[in-house]
Amino acid sequence: MLASVVFVPSAPLLVPAIAGPRADDTGPVRTATLAAGRGLADAASRWVAIGAADAGRSGRGPSGTFARFGVDVPVSLLDPTESEADSGAVGIDRDMPLTMLIAGWLRGEVGVGEVTPLILPPDSSVDDCTRIGADARARIDAAVGPVGVLVVGDGATSMTARAPGGGLRASSIVLQQRIVEALAGADRAALADLEAGECDAEGVSGRPAWQVAAALCADDDLDGELRYADAPFGVGYVVATWTPR
Repeated sequence: MLASVVFVPSAPLLVPAIAGPRADDTGPVRTATLAAGRGLADAASRWVAIGAADAGRSGRGPSGTFARFGVDVPVSLLDPTESEADSGAVGIDRDMPLTMLIAGWLRGEVGVGEVTPLILPPDSSVDDCTRIGADARARIDAAVGPVGVLVVGDGATSMTARAPGGGLRASSIVLQQRIVEALAGADRAALADLEAGECDAEGVSGRPAWQVAAALCADDDLDGELRYADAPFGVGYVVATWTPR
């Protein structure tokens, strides 16, 4: 049974040790992400985490580290009730996708059980995402008890003058607004209509994960709640929740 769907950004600066004590801009998005994560943990003790792989990296997890982002913060998707010996036997995957690192960090912060990763090729087509989403929903419906879905991905990367995508672009702002409205309103058709080429041009890495989530929830009657939408570092970050009625 699907309990709830939560959308969060794949921002390493969500992790306090990486952001540093003076990174005040990270406070609001971290607070929103943690609140959404706690809500998802209250709804379900098991999660599926959906996110794209990193281009050029083949890591899969389930345990990894943020070392390549400057601080060696280990995280895991594994059930925290497993023994240290069992967890250690898995080893640390230093190429674990950023989306799954964020999922592992959030799992640890809110104390949820094991998280099952659903890692997508970053160039997944809309048809691919539709098929993957339908398959994932069938597995969720077959599970005993509630299952939460965590969707990790970023929006446009040219939202401010110093944005990593090459500075401010009006096209990024327009596309990001469409994304925010779709996630806030649980508008699955709008997410399915996002074009890969347009998203790639604006640096939108979350498209495949959002389109899988849209397919996963295709037949649900949902309430959408927007918890955060801004671009504190020039990248569009959205935190939102979809709750079945």
